[in-house]
Amino acid sequence: MEYLQDKLSWEDPRSNRGYVTVGRERVTQSADPAEIAALRAKAPDCKESMEIGRDWDTQWKNQWPKDSDAPLFKSTMLDFYQTCHDLHVFVMRSIALGLDLEENFFDKKIDQQCHNLRLLSYPPIKTKSLQNEGQARAGSHSGLSMPSQSINKQLMSGPCRLRNSHSALSGLVNVGDLLARWSNDVLRSTLHRVVAPPAKQISDSEAITPLRQSIAFFCNPNFSAEVACLPNCGSEAKYPPVNTEDYIVGRLAATYS
Repeated sequence: MEYLQDKLSWEDPRSNRGYVTVGRERVTQSADPAEIAALRAKAPDCKESMEIGRDWDTQWKNQWPKDSDAPLFKSTMLDFYQTCHDLHVFVMRSIALGLDLEENFFDKKIDQQCHNLRLLSYPPIKTKSLQNEGQARAGSHSGLSMPSQSINKQLMSGPCRLRNSHSALSGLVNVGDLLARWSNDVLRSTLHRVVAPPAKQISDSEAITPLRQSIAFFCNPNFSAEVACLPNCGSEAKYPPVNTEDYIVGRLAATYS
């Protein structure tokens, strides 16, 4: 654990790479840093994560563990990152057609692969620790980006609950805030949270939740892209134009301690 915290630690919202320890993040719909800090102090998220970005970035570098500590980890994650991007291109072409745009409308707006691959672990936690007001494994929030792809696995006992799914291994695609802005809310970002699954009784007075692991791939536009409501998505724009990097970095800066 000290190795992760000292050598691989997440340091900067502009990079958004590295290890995030339990309790450092508090996801929420709020964008007010003071409100988020108060929520984090009262009910921090019960999760840890490893954040990975594009590996050829000239300014921000991924925080890779030593090959001797995690053989094939880097190559496996980079292959998976590329696979997720390729799926993202396919999904965005489908969305473009659904919005009556040219099929390749988004291609040049996502080709720099400014995405975030997030490996998440929700450790077992005693149910008493989840009884505080607002406490959850991850609080209610919508994603910042465009579509996000999620693969979830429940370990120990009990199903992974995604909407109506009762499979031990499940996946979904969520619309994020930037795509909602781009489509002028024709496509709505999805509010979601990570709640505790059924717990295992460990004594007469206490129970513990099982470990849960998931992989999220947050699909972002190019950081130089302007996201403005499309003129064919309603007669009046609901949102002002935003720069992708400014929007994402600003939200991340408020989210982390």
